[in-house]
Parts: sequence; C-alpha cells; structure tokens
Amino acid sequence: MANRVFHVAFLAALAAGCGEDKPLGFEAGPLGAVEVDTGAAVQVRIMLPLTSLQNISESIQKAIELAIEDYGPIHGRTVSLGQPVDTMCSSDGGSEGARQIAADPQVVGVIGPACSEASVGASPVLSAAGLSTISPANASPDLTSDLAGNPGPDYHPGYFRVYSNGLYQAQAVAHFAYLKLDLRRMATIHDGDSVTHGLATAFANAFSMLGGEVVAIATVSKGDTDMSTALADFAAAEPDGIFLPLFAAEGYHLVSQAKAFDGLEEVTLIAGSATSTQEFLGQPESEGVYLSGHDSHFGSNVNQVTGKDVNALSAEYQAATDANFFFHAYDATTLLLSAVESVAVEEDGKLYIDRVALREEIRATTGFQGIIGTLTCDEFGDCGTGRVNIYYHTDSSITDVAQLPVEYQFAP
Repeated sequence: MANRVFHVAFLAALAAGCGEDKPLGFEAGPLGAVEVDTGAAVQVRIMLPLTSLQNISESIQKAIELAIEDYGPIHGRTVSLGQPVDTMCSSDGGSEGARQIAADPQVVGVIGPACSEASVGASPVLSAAGLSTISPANASPDLTSDLAGNPGPDYHPGYFRVYSNGLYQAQAVAHFAYLKLDLRRMATIHDGDSVTHGLATAFANAFSMLGGEVVAIATVSKGDTDMSTALADFAAAEPDGIFLPLFAAEGYHLVSQAKAFDGLEEVTLIAGSATSTQEFLGQPESEGVYLSGHDSHFGSNVNQVTGKDVNALSAEYQAATDANFFFHAYDATTLLLSAVESVAVEEDGKLYIDRVALREEIRATTGFQGIIGTLTCDEFGDCGTGRVNIYYHTDSSITDVAQLPVEYQFAP
C-alpha cells in the first residue's frame, strides 16, 4: 500500500512539474470503484440468518456494530450498515440477499454470511459484482480450498473468512478420537448442507488416514426429528463413537435419541461447532457430549486497529444472546474497515475505493493481530488461525461453550 501511495504522489508531482494545473484523475480498476461524496457514509452490509438462527445473528450483529463504533470514521466519513439482509441459512436465501446488495453500487463490502450454505449461494453473486466479503462463521472447505493448493468447488474471488477452514476441525476430531480416546471404529452423519457434508467427509478421510475405520455414514434432512433410521444403521455397524457435525436442532434429536437407542447407550458422542448453541447446551440431554469448535480462550489478545482487548470487550460479550462468533465478527469487521481505509484515495473532496485494490489488500493480510489471534490470509480467502478446541460438556446450566473445560487442543 505504501508503494501505491508513493506512486500516485510521484505522478501527481511529475504532472505539476510539467505545468499541469489539474490533480491526477483517479482511474478505477477492471471491477470499478465506489465513489463516496463528501459527507456521505461508507456503505457496508451484513448478511445473517435472521429468521433461522436469531440468537447467533443478534450476537454477530452486536459485535459488528461495536467494531464500527470502536474503529471510527474512514477518512472523515462514517460507516453505515444499512439493514441486515436475511439469508435464512440457505443457498437460495444467500443468492437472493446477495442480489439485493449487489444492486447498490455504493456498497463497499459485506460481513457474512454466517452460514456456509448461504455463502454457497451468495459468493458467486457478490464476486461477480466485484464485492469483497468476510465471513465470521463459515467452515465449509468448499468455499475456499483443500489446504493443499486446490480451490474448492464453491470458491469465488473476493470471498474471505476469519473462521477456520472446517478441514482443521475434522482433523482435530479425528486426532482426538483416535489418539486421545483410543476409538477405532467411528460413524458420522450430515444433512447434505455444504458445511455438515464437508465436515463429515473430511473427518472420515482424516480418521481413516490415522488407521481408524469409518463404519457408517448416515444422512438426515434439515428439520428431521426422528433419527431412528440413522441410529439403526449406526447400531448395526457397532461404532465406538459418532461424530455429528449437525446444526443444533438436528444435533439435539440425534444425541437425545442415541442415548436411549439399543446398542448405542455407551457410544462416545462428539458434536461439531454448529451444535454449540445456548439452546443445545442448556438441554440435559447434551450432558456427556464432546464438542469440537473454534478456540474460544483468547487470553489477553488485543485487536490491533481498535486497541480493544478481551477484557475490554467482556461486558458486551457476556451481554450477547449467544456469544458464538462474537469475537470473530469483531475481528472480521475491523479487518475489512482497515483494508478499506488503506486503499481509499481522496481526491477533489471525494473518496474512491477501488474494488480490485480492496481484494488485494485483504488477500495480502499478514500477521493481523485480532482478538481471536494472528490472522494471515491465503490465496483462497482463508484467514483463520486453524486452532480448534475439543470441549467436554457435563453441566447443562453452563450454556457458553467458552466456559467448558478443554479436553484437547489442535493447532496446524
């Protein structure tokens, strides 16, 4: 960025030396630029599952609003979020919401979506519109890469996330089950969603590579409450444990019924991060379940652009309806705002934000100090730390996953 600023200044000085009276005109890149008038706000949008995961949406929105307040103006201009766009945690909802946002040429960037399936629908639309997107909560490997240099089937330029690629969570669960719990026969399940299917598949691969055997992979549908068919398949396969990377509603029914299902009463249950909601943790049936998810023990980490640390944000965190992804959303927002400010060019009272330059600035992020840790983005948009914790839940009066004891820690 420093080189770019110097280059613009040098050309302007050169033009002045040749007798030019006019300032150097801003030239937008191939994706265009957002032009912000004096006194106008920089426009950012949020995409959340407002109707399907309301508590998580409220927590993420609260963190985004707080981050914008803490960050302050960008070149003297306030940041406006507009109305949050509801993705309904679905691909169709994501694509429709993305079309609404893309229709406004003043929008600079997007925080979200929170659901991987919504990003499957939103990402191609937002990418084609030249927008940059940073998600605080997506885990599906398909949205970025296989971590071996190959893009996922749903990767599109301009998509970034601070939440870690689900392949790390799958590896963490496989290592925990095989190396820590000495489990050798595992079953897994998904609902066809991008993230649940991706996690189940990645876990099966990682567990097999360690020498374990995946004896059954079952499929349910979103909204299912009767898990007997899947559980019968599991009982017949006689697994030592079940990895269930389901969402909270389906996860609850699977867990509660598995504990009473003939032949599965003693099977070890390990849930994914999408299950770790207040609603699930508050149910007595959730006791005795291991939970895999992002690292939520951030010590005294400080966000480098606002100066806020974990303690300074603790009151807002505790007041959130569901604190999952709170700090991720805070860091995602400040990362986007910092990149916008870095590439913005002010000329003749207007602010120009080049879309290609913004993507390149975010992609070049290295060593960004956030609340959740040090963030470095790769070429496919993965900016997360890759750290995963396995928690053990024994008391349904504790509904914040960050307060649960950590049984295992994984770091790439």
